[in-house]
Amino acid sequence: MHSLLPIDYVIIIAYFGLSLFAGLIMAKKAGASIDHYFLGGRTMPWWLLGVTGMANWFDLTGTMIITSFLYMLGPRGLFIEFRGGAGLVLMFMLAYTGKWHRRSGCMTSAEWMTFRFGQGKAAEGVRLLTAIAWVGFSVMMLAYLIRGASLFLGIFFPYPPMVTTLVLITITTLYTMSAGYYGVVFTDLVQGIIIAVACVIISVMAFHMIPSLDSFAATAQAVTGNSDWTSSQPQWHTTMPPGYEAYQPLIMMAMFYLLRNVIGGMGMGGEQRYFGAKSDRDCGLLSAQQATLMTFRWVLMIGFAVMGIYLVHAIYPQAGVTQQAATEIHKYYPQTTAPFWSDLTSHIVNAPEKQPAELISSLQSILGPDWRGKLPLVGFNGSVNPEQVLPAVLMNQVPAGLKGLIVVALFAAMMSCKNGWVNMASGFFVKDIYQNFVRPKAANRELIYASYLSTLAIVFVSFYLGVAAKSINDLWSWIIMGYGSGTLAPYFLRLYWWRCNAWGMIAGMVTGVTAAVLQRLFIPQMLEWEQFVIISSISFLGTILVSLATAPTSMEVLKKFYRMTRPFGLWGPLRQEFQGAERAAVDLENRRDIITVPFALLWQVTLYLLPMQLVIKSYHAFFCTLPLFLIGLGGMYIFWWRPLGKIQPEPSLISNSSSRQDSKHFLPNLESGSSAK
Repeated sequence: MHSLLPIDYVIIIAYFGLSLFAGLIMAKKAGASIDHYFLGGRTMPWWLLGVTGMANWFDLTGTMIITSFLYMLGPRGLFIEFRGGAGLVLMFMLAYTGKWHRRSGCMTSAEWMTFRFGQGKAAEGVRLLTAIAWVGFSVMMLAYLIRGASLFLGIFFPYPPMVTTLVLITITTLYTMSAGYYGVVFTDLVQGIIIAVACVIISVMAFHMIPSLDSFAATAQAVTGNSDWTSSQPQWHTTMPPGYEAYQPLIMMAMFYLLRNVIGGMGMGGEQRYFGAKSDRDCGLLSAQQATLMTFRWVLMIGFAVMGIYLVHAIYPQAGVTQQAATEIHKYYPQTTAPFWSDLTSHIVNAPEKQPAELISSLQSILGPDWRGKLPLVGFNGSVNPEQVLPAVLMNQVPAGLKGLIVVALFAAMMSCKNGWVNMASGFFVKDIYQNFVRPKAANRELIYASYLSTLAIVFVSFYLGVAAKSINDLWSWIIMGYGSGTLAPYFLRLYWWRCNAWGMIAGMVTGVTAAVLQRLFIPQMLEWEQFVIISSISFLGTILVSLATAPTSMEVLKKFYRMTRPFGLWGPLRQEFQGAERAAVDLENRRDIITVPFALLWQVTLYLLPMQLVIKSYHAFFCTLPLFLIGLGGMYIFWWRPLGKIQPEPSLISNSSSRQDSKHFLPNLESGSSAK
């Protein structure tokens, strides 16, 4: 069994030691106020917020699962990750939804609901429900991260994976509790640098392993059974291993995921980094930087996929070996289910003396004398477990010292993502539940302590749910296509339909989330597209019917919202708020924002494809993709970048709870076409 060497452990321990030390240093600054604790005082520069966004989306679990799809499909795995991993929703935040939310001056998207719907029982109810829904979503995301961490750690450390994961989660939770958003941003910057270095190293190693495209294509086909591995074009039907058959109609799945991202992206933008941005211009810049930095992730993952193919080809030269090994384990552990398969194989590898002697003898006979290094790749169904490719490559093909650095980079990715979700979930609880409904007059110190307790509770529940997950792909699928679909309708309609009111939001969220939970409990085998269509339809129907059946939002509240946000969509009665030159300026801004999106999406997708094509030496595909990238880039320059350059930084926004006597300084400048002046 391969293991980390002392130099690797020194690097890992040093990293966590420095992180905790930095957290203690920043604790005092973070505790200055609740605004400082959750938003960094709204003083963060856009480039730092962009790095934070990249680090928060560069999670360990997601990196493992996307690597698994790239291992199975090659660059075309990108199209499966249109469901979430590619981050296509970011282009909507770049174009307009980020700045729409920032203009409110709120701290959380739940607080934003009172800006959109005003005061009263319904508005307060939707604020509370939004906070609960986001806390729930954060818990699901953390459970997903924890499940992936357990799979990763099970290969590297000679202890039960969940025990090791619990220790790691405890350390990172202490850091988040003490340092708040300042700590999140600081570590994201350091971790972003570490991650970038690791990405370059792995991609260069993979590039030099490939003698030629044709030679590598033959090896990839022999390992995965996929004859189009090196292709970048999605097909109507592609080969997938057992357990992943649902993704065989690749084009249909890609288009379906794209539709889901369009609907979902048009309703997003209420993230911390946008509420904490200093101007509309900064919202666009930080989004562009985040998307650009995410390119590092794709070259890292395609590098791991390439190295994984060579690793599997080397250790499993004979077909059917993994099936024999899985059958042998099932014979001695027939009660083991898919969620605990990785824990079982890890236990067998790390404690063979505690296993039946006949089992160990059989595994040695099937896999060879180095069976302990091969067994973690054996999946529950008897095929190679693609979700274990990344840690297996790191353990077997990366030299000592460098291995410790890469492990730290992946830990950093997990820590950044986890810290961001924990900080956000805690913010929703403290600001929108505890302070707004339980203790309105709570002092700053009390609110900070409440954030500590809520952080511990959120992490504990997430850990419990992560332990029981069947697989990281299974959990991620339901989070995005089930739970996420349950909130699509109200989040979409609140921005584009004036008649959507607080009662409609409540109905849409309750019906949608309830449908998602019931589906998970009673029909867990439901396909992703079925989850999306059924659950989102229920949510849309609930939002629309209840909004029409109840009184509309106060016109005074809507006027204030419309003048400050300036959205497009079905806002007929509010359009009279702008007349003449002001109306023309708002319409011009809206048109540019809408036109920007398709160009930005083309730019983003090709931005991720190009470096992957270079890593696998698919130069013909690279030069076919390059013109599409330039078209997307040119469209962004004309419709987004040139108007963006004319926007002047705005004064920092005050809290939405404070009165705004004059909103005219938020109006666009007609001549410059800027969205803020």
